[in-house]
Amino acid sequence: MLKSALARSALTNNCFLLKMGLWTILEGFLLLANAMAILNEDRFLAPRGWSFSEFSTGQTKSFKGQLIGLIYATQYMRLPIILLNAICIVVMLISG
Repeated sequence: MLKSALARSALTNNCFLLKMGLWTILEGFLLLANAMAILNEDRFLAPRGWSFSEFSTGQTKSFKGQLIGLIYATQYMRLPIILLNAICIVVMLISG
């Protein structure tokens, strides 16, 4: 009985991994881009020392500088992210 339950759970885990494809990965990256695009500099980034003024002082080679640059790049690309969200919603509505 226990072996059959373990076999079924392994089978469902394998089915889940097979269903996770390129579309799911792209949706995940779009969600991460959305999360970075909505970060407010005055309320969230500046109190933690992650403001753009600190980024422009020459700390671009560090991991923190690279992350700040990525956040500001996604904030700059808000309109394409909005369009990608709309495309994703339409595709999900059509495909079900």
